[in-house]
Amino acid sequence: MQKVFLIVFTFFSFIVSAQVRKYSNEFLNIGVGARALGMANANVASVAGVNAGYWNPAGLLKQKNNLDVGLMHAEYFAGIAKYDYFGASLKIDSVSTGGLSLLRFGVDNIPNTLDLVDANGNIDYNRITTFNAVDFATLISYARKIQQLKGLDIGGNFKIIRRKLGSFGGAWGFGLDLGANYEYKGFKFAAMGRDITGTYNAWTYNLSEKDIATLQSTGNEIPNSNVEITTPKLILGTAKEYRFYKNRFSVLTEINAINTFDGKRNTVVQTKTWSMEPAIGLELGYRDLIYLRGGFGNIQKQLNPAATQYITTSQFNFGVGLNYKLFTLDYALTDIGDRSIALYSHIFSLKISIDKMKK
Repeated sequence: MQKVFLIVFTFFSFIVSAQVRKYSNEFLNIGVGARALGMANANVASVAGVNAGYWNPAGLLKQKNNLDVGLMHAEYFAGIAKYDYFGASLKIDSVSTGGLSLLRFGVDNIPNTLDLVDANGNIDYNRITTFNAVDFATLISYARKIQQLKGLDIGGNFKIIRRKLGSFGGAWGFGLDLGANYEYKGFKFAAMGRDITGTYNAWTYNLSEKDIATLQSTGNEIPNSNVEITTPKLILGTAKEYRFYKNRFSVLTEINAINTFDGKRNTVVQTKTWSMEPAIGLELGYRDLIYLRGGFGNIQKQLNPAATQYITTSQFNFGVGLNYKLFTLDYALTDIGDRSIALYSHIFSLKISIDKMKK
């Protein structure tokens, strides 16, 4: 159990060892809503309503109701990590909508074995305590129609981030997102800039002299207070919906291009300064009641099991949805084929629409 604690502590020490990190605040890249997850996160152009506060705040303007409420709970790594989401969005007037999104990703009840061995070398299991490693985020969203240019909507997020490693340390962070939607002849185009000014997490640590001595004796690095910077990311998307057979059936396709500018990544397109990862989603609908979804993405090169050569892998996601009156229940099965390090995950999400407006 002591090794478990030291591994977790070493991980957080590594995070703050430099200012700019490629994979900073990764819990904010998981996604919300089983609809989007079932479409491999290809969602920024077609998202509508409360979940748009996370994906693209400009999509808040597409909700048809005065108030939307969204809920999701997911568990990863056989239930070790838990991910929870709550969102609410409210129509302010005919041209603007506001939203609030709350996210929590945490590993609870991690054994703290720093005091397992006393000064005399005696082991006492009663001295083991537990702590939580938890990430919180609050997204305050606002979206508005640009009346001077028909079809253009814009939206933004102000993000407040709180990351906490038990009583040992934590960070406060702040950042901005900016999104836009534009519709032209049935096509939907979207651009979502995450962390457009950089998101800054200021880490501080509160370690006792005994804790420091224990970490040093076990060969672990002592973390220092620092500032972690999440660099900007640009997601471009286009979507198109086709309806046929007396408007009963619908087919929606969306393609996203996820662009990062922090150096080479393991993606389809990669350069020294820019990398791009594609994602493709498909949604089949019947009477705007039942939906069947699929998505394709996460294309990477990795070593084969024998570690003799690199092979190209990809991930396919699957999902279904039910929209009945004011309730929408969605389900997604992610990581089909175990292409990533995570285990299979069953995701359910619920959206409730209140005080539906008449068309």
